[in-house]
Amino acid sequence: MVIWGANFVVIDFGLEGVPPLVFLALRFILVAIPAIFFLKPPAIGWRNILLIGAFLSLGQFSLLYLALALGMPPGLASLLLQTQVVLSVIVSAILLRERPSPRQLVGIGVGMAGLAVVVVGHSYAAPWLPVVVLLLAALSWAIGNTLSRRARAASGLSLVVWSGTVVPIPALALAMVVDSPAVVVDSLVHLSPVAILSTLYTAVFASLIGYGIWNTLLAKYPTSSVVPFTLLVPVVGILAAWIAVGERPTLTEIVGGAIMLAGLAVAVIVRRAKRQPEVVAEETPSG
Repeated sequence: MVIWGANFVVIDFGLEGVPPLVFLALRFILVAIPAIFFLKPPAIGWRNILLIGAFLSLGQFSLLYLALALGMPPGLASLLLQTQVVLSVIVSAILLRERPSPRQLVGIGVGMAGLAVVVVGHSYAAPWLPVVVLLLAALSWAIGNTLSRRARAASGLSLVVWSGTVVPIPALALAMVVDSPAVVVDSLVHLSPVAILSTLYTAVFASLIGYGIWNTLLAKYPTSSVVPFTLLVPVVGILAAWIAVGERPTLTEIVGGAIMLAGLAVAVIVRRAKRQPEVVAEETPSG
């Protein structure tokens, strides 16, 4: 969550002078190469690999990068994207029939109420178009989460790498249409050191390490137990934006962030603490 929270500021820096879809293609070229030559494809079928790549990588990040390029502040982006928490639980309940417990529903509700406080209090800072685009990115992430959970890949890292191969060619093709071939070529020829470092961070840390951990957790635990942890991302994102670009959090952001953390504790931390004695009892030899 710390890696992902800081990632919004890193992406924002990298987008200076680089079209969003070109930046996205560069990121996933580095995600796939050279790792693809050392990791076997996950044994989940090519259809699942393509679908997860289309939603979890291509859909989510093309829309996120576009929203940031349209002027969405990185701190606010890290908050709005967390609507995927509720969307993931809803999509999983429909497709996988994973019913969240009453405690989880209350915790997620409290967390999203905190998110609503922040969004309403900070809504003046962002026009509606990037907000809509970012919410679509959240929906794409939620669908990708559910597909990843259903596939249950043995290696989260292998899934990240092979599903990431879905991104570069469509992203570059769309960039050619949206920005023109001349702009795409010029941006690649004149990459700044900041854009290069940003690409390395997003590829190695945010994708390979971050999503490697994430997909592994989704394969082992119910979606409603894993996804609420992403409510920590906006807390880190706001702090990172404050330190790096001077995007100071308002009182509503602070209050809303505290409510979100309370919801996370109700949905996940308290639940695990309650179950721990039961796990110990089950593992104790019977005699």
